[in-house]
Amino acid sequence: MRNWSFTSHPASVGETYLEHLASAWSFAWRMLTAAMACFLHGIFPFLFVSTGSSAIRELHDRMVVNRAKRKPGVAQPAEAGQR
Repeated sequence: MRNWSFTSHPASVGETYLEHLASAWSFAWRMLTAAMACFLHGIFPFLFVSTGSSAIRELHDRMVVNRAKRKPGVAQPAEAGQR
């Protein structure tokens, strides 16, 4: 019996296991750096004023908008200015 637990989700988003691993780790790294910036912003409000919101927009675009563009037959989300 084939062990599909490592491949079913990556395949559902159009990635191999290793592509998905690299993508997930890049998301994790971006979230960690954004979290540190937000933590420091809480202490020093004049630092990293827009870093957290920029990271959220970037990750949303990478995860939702760009992935939808790669999958044929998937409806495109509204234009960025209409969010």
